[in-house]
Amino acid sequence: MSNRTVSVLGVDFLHTTMNEMIARLSGHLEREEKAFVVTANPEIVLHAQEDEAYRTYLAKASYITADGIGVVKAAGLLGDPLPERVTGFDMFLSLLEVANERKFSVYLLGAKEEVLEKTIAAIERQFPQVEVAGSHHGYFDWDSTEIEDEIRLKKPDLVFLALGFPRQEKWIAERYDQFEKGIFMGIGGSFDVLAGEVKRAPVFWQKIHLEWFYRLVKQPSRWRRMLALPVFAGRILREKRKRTS
Repeated sequence: MSNRTVSVLGVDFLHTTMNEMIARLSGHLEREEKAFVVTANPEIVLHAQEDEAYRTYLAKASYITADGIGVVKAAGLLGDPLPERVTGFDMFLSLLEVANERKFSVYLLGAKEEVLEKTIAAIERQFPQVEVAGSHHGYFDWDSTEIEDEIRLKKPDLVFLALGFPRQEKWIAERYDQFEKGIFMGIGGSFDVLAGEVKRAPVFWQKIHLEWFYRLVKQPSRWRRMLALPVFAGRILREKRKRTS
C-alpha cells in the first residue's frame, strides 16, 4: 500500500481512498500497532500555516486525510490530485463496523456529558459487539493525567476524540508517545451526529459537494468558520500562479 502524499499549502495528505484507508487502519489494528490520524479540511490547513505549534502536532501524525472537498479540489488545481474525500465521520462509522466484526474496543473522549451518553447508547445499539472500554466528556483539566492513565490501563484498540481542532490534535500529539497501541483520531463533531443532536447533510448534498452549505443553513452560527473557505481558495490560486510562473 502506497504512502505517497500530496502537499496542499504545506500539509501532506495521504493519497488514498476511503476503502484503502480503512484497510490500512484495519491492518494496524490486527497487528496492534499505533497510528495517529488527522482528517483535515481547509480550515485546518490555514491554521497550520499560521500556527507553528499546530504544525508540530500535524508532523507527528501517521496519516492526514482530506476531510473537505475543498482540499480535494485544491490538490487537483495544483496538479497533483487526491482520489476522494476521506472524512472523519465516515471513517468513524467504518471503523466502528470493523470493531463490531472483530470485537475491538473503543475509548471516547469529548462532547458534553449528555451527548457522550447518547453516543455510547448509539454505539451499543448499532454496533453491539464493540466494547466501550471507557469514556470522558470534553470538559476536563488539561494538566490532569486521569484520562491518559485510563487509556494506558485499558489499552483500547481505537480512541476517538471529539474535541474539535486544534485541541484534539494537540491532546493526541502531546501524549501519543505514552501509548503502546491504538488508533488515535480526532473526529470533531461526529459524536453529535451519531447521538442525533446534529443532522448530517442528506446524501444528495454530499454528492454535489455542498455538505458545508447545508451545515451553514442548519447552523448559521458557523458563518465565521466558513470565512476560511474564500481565504483558502485565494491562497490556492496564488500557489498555482507561483508554480506556473
